[in-house]
Amino acid sequence: MTEQLTLGAFKNKVFDYENEKEWKYIGELPAIIDFYADWCGPCKMVAPVLEKLSTKYAEKLSVYKVDTEAEQELAGMFGVQSIPTLLFIPKDGQPRVSMGALPEKEFERIIAELLLPVEA
Repeated sequence: MTEQLTLGAFKNKVFDYENEKEWKYIGELPAIIDFYADWCGPCKMVAPVLEKLSTKYAEKLSVYKVDTEAEQELAGMFGVQSIPTLLFIPKDGQPRVSMGALPEKEFERIIAELLLPVEA
């Protein structure tokens, strides 16, 4: 199940940017954050894919949504200029930003390579 993030929830679950200077992910699991708006057509195409992935990877991955209309400060912090903008956050390391709707296969590839790499 995808979870809606407000500014406060973001600071508690992802990154407390008011108290941290450097990126420091505080979540338990790697995450995908979907910056979207209700009026955005491509966002509506991505939503069911994210729901499916959040179910498939329920114990391994957190999937969040941020409404850019309601959370403009959060969208601005990540320089979101077009939507959907997707933020892929590995457990360690820097997040990766992707703009535009992605097909399910591309989500799967990024999850396998960046978020849940198989240990060699």
